[in-house]
Amino acid sequence: MGIIGLFLMPVLDILSAVIGIYFKIVAVDIILYWMLHYKLMTVHNKYAEKFMQILKLLTEPAYKYIRAKVPPFAGYDIAPYVLLLCIAFVGSFVTHFSRWIEQYMQ
Repeated sequence: MGIIGLFLMPVLDILSAVIGIYFKIVAVDIILYWMLHYKLMTVHNKYAEKFMQILKLLTEPAYKYIRAKVPPFAGYDIAPYVLLLCIAFVGSFVTHFSRWIEQYMQ
């Protein structure tokens, strides 16, 4: 593997890990939203409330950006789903690019 591959592979591995973690954070946020919506759980516990605040802190900036570009669909906020699709697309791209570098930069 060339010098570019040696420096780029760790960066791509870290980026892939960060994308995977953020994907899971957004997925948990979506699941908790629907659980709260259908009253399968409540946030009267101080730990659950703190957890929801942390999730909101991590996801709301991205949601706000997407909401500015994509309006609600049939009264539902689709920003989390759009973000999840974008994260999946970028994660797939990073994974394929990483494999390409491994294969062709030897």
